[in-house]
Amino acid sequence: MPLNVSDTYRPRIGLTTYYQEAAWGVWRADAAILPGTYVQAVVAAGGTPVLLPPVGTDPTVVDLLDGLIISGGSDVDPEQYGAEPHELTRAQPARDEHDIALTRAALAAGLPLFSICRGVQILNVALGGSLVQHIPDVNPEATYQPAPGVFGSVEFTTVAGSISRFLLGPRASAPCYHHQAVDQIANGLRVTASADDGTIEALETTSGGWALGVQFHPEQDPADLRLFKGFIEAGINYRNERMENAANVPQHV
Repeated sequence: MPLNVSDTYRPRIGLTTYYQEAAWGVWRADAAILPGTYVQAVVAAGGTPVLLPPVGTDPTVVDLLDGLIISGGSDVDPEQYGAEPHELTRAQPARDEHDIALTRAALAAGLPLFSICRGVQILNVALGGSLVQHIPDVNPEATYQPAPGVFGSVEFTTVAGSISRFLLGPRASAPCYHHQAVDQIANGLRVTASADDGTIEALETTSGGWALGVQFHPEQDPADLRLFKGFIEAGINYRNERMENAANVPQHV
């Protein structure tokens, strides 16, 4: 009989974090931090969150996970894709190196990968693509970052035959907050959702497997967990496959 993960098993989902100054109680010091909406979405969808701060990066940690989320955050350093920094670009190079290393490791292992906002930009850059550093320079009417600390909303159309279409249908909307966007698409990726103005809203790999990058912020809408539930299901399937493969490996005495 094929081995199956127990119905009570909650897939282990890695989430990348910030590592910077934060405050709690009477303390102020460097800390690994992540908006709680990511953690809450993973738990609500059936997963167990495992935080992965950009300190002591070890790409082999993907061997312990059932899925990986590259979370949103600061701008990607344009040095990663051979460009000069825009005056408004704010990067955290150590985090870039961490997220890129984990992204590549997840793709190599076939680990389900869900890359959110900055995460989709990391996915594209990790495979050789580039970014628009400031959307208003090329689209002055854009409202993807309407005000500091205020999420906008984006409507987009998905592509048939994609994870995006399967989980969200032909058209959907979601919260957004970004001033950068995907520019040149890396080899091995394809666009699977776009806003009406042409801004790329989702990328997926062309080689199969469950790898989805979205420019918007699905974790900010707790009433719509479709993407997270699809990702958690992929994590369960991934673990089942690993268990079955391990059970079928001949044992040598």
